[in-house]
Amino acid sequence: MVKEIAIWLYLFYFKLQFTFFKLFPVRKNKVTFVVSFGDNSMFLYEELKKLQPDSPIVFLATKNAIPKLHPYQSGAKLIPFENSIMSMARTAYHLATSRVVVVDNYFGLLSAAKFKKVTECIQLWHAAGAIKTFGLKDKSISFRSQRAHKRFLNVYKNFHKVVVGSDAMADIFKEAFQLSSANFLRTGVPRTDLFFNKKWTSEVKEKLYGENYILKDKKVILYAPTYRDHHLEEFDLQLDFDLLQRELGDEYVILLRSHPVLKDKVDVEKHYPGFVFDYSSGWDINEILLVTDLLITDYSSIPYEFSLLNRPMIFYPYDLEEYSKTRGLWDNYENLVPGPVVFDTREMIKVIKEKGYDMNKVQQFSAIWNQYHFGHSSRLLAEYILETERERDVNASGS
Repeated sequence: MVKEIAIWLYLFYFKLQFTFFKLFPVRKNKVTFVVSFGDNSMFLYEELKKLQPDSPIVFLATKNAIPKLHPYQSGAKLIPFENSIMSMARTAYHLATSRVVVVDNYFGLLSAAKFKKVTECIQLWHAAGAIKTFGLKDKSISFRSQRAHKRFLNVYKNFHKVVVGSDAMADIFKEAFQLSSANFLRTGVPRTDLFFNKKWTSEVKEKLYGENYILKDKKVILYAPTYRDHHLEEFDLQLDFDLLQRELGDEYVILLRSHPVLKDKVDVEKHYPGFVFDYSSGWDINEILLVTDLLITDYSSIPYEFSLLNRPMIFYPYDLEEYSKTRGLWDNYENLVPGPVVFDTREMIKVIKEKGYDMNKVQQFSAIWNQYHFGHSSRLLAEYILETERERDVNASGS
């Protein structure tokens, strides 16, 4: 109850500021990004600047996203998105005076924002597909109050358009956000453009190999477990790295991709020198995928983009029963994933040694979920934004 009152007061104060700044005119061509991840926004930003260099662009960025966006400060305003009075005022001003607002996550402030008719809010979600449920289908929602449910719906109503890479993902968003078919932009997810750019992918791989030459000499396994809330203080990798090293160390190396904010992590590089490397930060996940020969994960959205490379995957949902009950999955787990499912390290090693992958499954999976990914998603989305802007100008001048 106390938490709900605090949230209500916070949003009420934001609504007052937003309402005040709506008295200011909407600035022509202004695009404001509200960013928590960064990669999709970076791709779209670069394309917008190519097509219309004078577009005023603002990044309202969370702490984690700021480092990624620093290189673009010369062409855009970069403002920390924080829970402070000053930050709230700047956020309200930029949201109220923009023609286009692009968000890449759920932001509660949107529940208190009623945009002008000339403003369009685009949800540029941070995943190309989904195994675990989210939005109104997240099982934890059942424990929230009616006031919270209303707040969630008010946020989702502000997603005038949602960018998708497939009709399958559009169907998921319809359920998660209670949206209609008219709400979707089937341009594809911008960051997937990387996989189609041979020059760019070659440069990224050479940089990775230059930093760690062993990645070129051995086969690379990427282990990317999903972040779990209870792991923030205590993180257990749930893998027998001693056994993996004995059985696979001559031929393979393992890259670990865990959540960068996790505390008290095992120093895997110290314990398994030359075999396990921690790539939890520093490199974008899609860049790491370029040098990955085999992906091991559980409930992550990484397989959707990795399938574009047509490489094998193993799925290791060691806590499947518990996770299904507490978080929820969109379907039966084995129906969702394009690879063998294992529950312990020995099973995993057996699959790797016997190469027990069905690459037809990977190809079919990619065909479904990467339906609109052909290497020009950023340009198509930028063109949509600029063309919609021109149409509004024409309509405004004719009225």
